[in-house]
Amino acid sequence: MLKISADRLNDLFNRIASEQTLYIPVDHEPNTAEYRKYEDGMKLSESLNTVRSAKDFFFPQTENLAEFKVEGKNIEVKDIREESGDFVVFGVRACDARSFSILDKVFLSEPVDSFYKNRRDHGTIITMACTRPAETCFCTAFGIDPTTPEGDVAVFSDGKDYFFLDCTEKGKKFIESVSDMLEDGDTSELEAVREKTRGIMKKLPLAGLKTDSFGGDKLNELFNSPKWAELSESCLGCGTCTFVCPTCQCYDIRDFNTGNGIRRFRCWDSCMYSDFTKMAHGNPRISQLERFRQRFMHKLVYFPANNDGEFGCVGCGRCLSRCPVSMNIVKVMKTLEVK
Repeated sequence: MLKISADRLNDLFNRIASEQTLYIPVDHEPNTAEYRKYEDGMKLSESLNTVRSAKDFFFPQTENLAEFKVEGKNIEVKDIREESGDFVVFGVRACDARSFSILDKVFLSEPVDSFYKNRRDHGTIITMACTRPAETCFCTAFGIDPTTPEGDVAVFSDGKDYFFLDCTEKGKKFIESVSDMLEDGDTSELEAVREKTRGIMKKLPLAGLKTDSFGGDKLNELFNSPKWAELSESCLGCGTCTFVCPTCQCYDIRDFNTGNGIRRFRCWDSCMYSDFTKMAHGNPRISQLERFRQRFMHKLVYFPANNDGEFGCVGCGRCLSRCPVSMNIVKVMKTLEVK
């Protein structure tokens, strides 16, 4: 494993930014952070997580798909896809890193989403191990170790003077590009840091959250539970939970008349909205209860049923901190779990 001195972190950022686009989490408002394109002097945020996840870099909130020119009976279709430039996203936490495993199963399965694949091929994900988990964290419920994040390159802090870097096969190219700034590191102190963090995780309010009551084999039992009525009663259907979620992948495709042709674009959508998947005859889920149930059944039952038991949640805790009525997946799981 290689290391770099903490006081040289900005030098590393400048080196990366001189060769490709770099994004890092920076403080936006008190206790909040967001990803921004790096500029010299920017300081890496110490916040646990960004308000919105790194999903945005690969599955953006809006993106243009094609353009059409209509002249009489002639229709010209313009392919507006362009090869993405190489870019690096630094500071992705273990929960968000796991979200790419979920998104890949959706967008890289046949037929492959070429827009998503283009960005995945050109993007390097540099993760950062957690040392100060929050009370809203519950990633361990889904088998995620926040002290050993996935990613092309993983960064670990010794809590003192150094950052240590480890990499996968894809990350080797990045490590080689900055190798002259790195030195061999003794990782003996890292395990103590990891154990301290794991100890904190065990004491968090949601440490005991279990997934045993969920999965693909629980479909009928959970779908027909009378508890959905009580759970969904307070839901506003605002969609906030879906927009901050790193694994939600619902989208709509629309056409817009620019006055000089038609532009087809894709934009995020939410299963919590009354017009989601609306067809000529109407919406197949006409009540808020049905829409509410759909969201959580997908995370906890439908997705694992079709993906070898992998759940559609990574326990990042964003829905806990952002829901205006404090309704979230944890409350659903605790209410529906078999005692």
